Amino acid sequence: MRITESYAVHAKMKPNHIAIIDEQESITYQDWYERVQTSAQWLNETAHHQKRVAFLVSNGASFLQIFAGAACAGWTAVPLDPRWSHEECVEKLLLSEADLVIIEDRYMRRFEKNKVDIPVLSLSEWKERMSPITYVQSNNQDTEEDPAFYMGFTSGSTGSPKAFMRRQQSWIESFRMTASEFGITHQDHVLILGTLLSSHFLYGAISTLYFGGTVTLLEKFVPEKGKTALERGDITAVYTVPTMTESLLQIDAFGDTPLLVISSGADWGISSKKQLVNNYPHITFFDFYGTSELSFVSYLSSTDFLQKPSSVGRPFSTIQVEVRRADQSICQPNETGRIYVKSPMSFSGYLHEEKPPQEWLTVYDMGWLDEDGYLYMSGRENGMIVYGGLNIFPEEIERVLNEQPEVKRSIVIGLPDPYWGEIPVAIIEKAQQTKTIRQAAKEKLAAYKVPKKWLVIDQMIETSGGKIARASMKKWAEDQLACKQS
Repeated sequence: MRITESYAVHAKMKPNHIAIIDEQESITYQDWYERVQTSAQWLNETAHHQKRVAFLVSNGASFLQIFAGAACAGWTAVPLDPRWSHEECVEKLLLSEADLVIIEDRYMRRFEKNKVDIPVLSLSEWKERMSPITYVQSNNQDTEEDPAFYMGFTSGSTGSPKAFMRRQQSWIESFRMTASEFGITHQDHVLILGTLLSSHFLYGAISTLYFGGTVTLLEKFVPEKGKTALERGDITAVYTVPTMTESLLQIDAFGDTPLLVISSGADWGISSKKQLVNNYPHITFFDFYGTSELSFVSYLSSTDFLQKPSSVGRPFSTIQVEVRRADQSICQPNETGRIYVKSPMSFSGYLHEEKPPQEWLTVYDMGWLDEDGYLYMSGRENGMIVYGGLNIFPEEIERVLNEQPEVKRSIVIGLPDPYWGEIPVAIIEKAQQTKTIRQAAKEKLAAYKVPKKWLVIDQMIETSGGKIARASMKKWAEDQLACKQS
């Protein structure tokens, strides 16, 4: 089964029901079904080798149409982030080995600097090619295999990007959890607050369409726009991350109609959750822990929060979680170790890595399970920084910094921030000034990856093996910033 197969049923049973509302148009299920089928038909008539289509498109129905059309055709969709620099876009595009790339017209300039040996279509050209196609219904879908339909990007231990693959069945398993645990149905009208480049928000939109509900998209998160959408009174559920929730709380955006809030992507502070529970009794929330590779792992409901405020919840019903010591033995309750997950929703592996994922997977998060089976997080073993729901890998930033002639060595660490969750802080060894280094970071990195604070040290603290002692450097940075604030 494919994630788009239910569209035919929705188009037949309720053709005039609204599927998608973006800032340009409203689309019925009949129209949506035909658009997705037409996109799939066009892809399958296109010359291809890998069956991969990359696209650099902002939030809107076109993004979802390309994504769903690829899934319907058995192709792999490769979304590219407009926030990436030109160099980052080209790097990931080449890594993906896509057969073609569709680029929103306003971003076409980015690909004039370097010639990419991949067919490039502007979004307007793609729309023109869609318009004359007459959809011909076909029952010859290849159902013998579960194709990889989604390629996203993460980072390895060196900071170099890695492409991870997801198969359709993994998302269908996740849809079942969304229905059984969160209670989302075809009757829901779901507001997607954030960018579809985030798998959390993309999943929220695609799962809602699978069920037959209505999706409302914002082109860009603006708190006032979110409030306006919620004040209409027809939104029944909203996908969000903690920084967005904080912004909405500040402007009293949640109204007085029943609402389901589904949050993920970063640590959501206890005080903020209390504010939501106490001030908006008509709201039910689910805060879930998951990753790109693992998908759903655990979830905390607003009811559970009252008893387990510090927990990231209990595992989903189809998930097994173990916390292990370094020797792989199982930790006792309340003992911290590395978190391992066994799941039917996990990813299918990294591109160009022949070994399939193991049955039990870890992303090197550390935590513990209590006596009742609730999971708690104590930190990220690999140092990943979660900035407002966005993952930042220190090694990627360090690689850019270390390329600069003014930099002898650098290290990037994450420090707690009351609004963003964590912020990246750069420490440079023996730098006379950081102005040119900062400018290089702005040119080479997406804006959210650029360090928010900069420190200079005469000599890095090292381990006995001569490597930078990350834990000691983090403590030094905390002390330095504390002194500056006092």
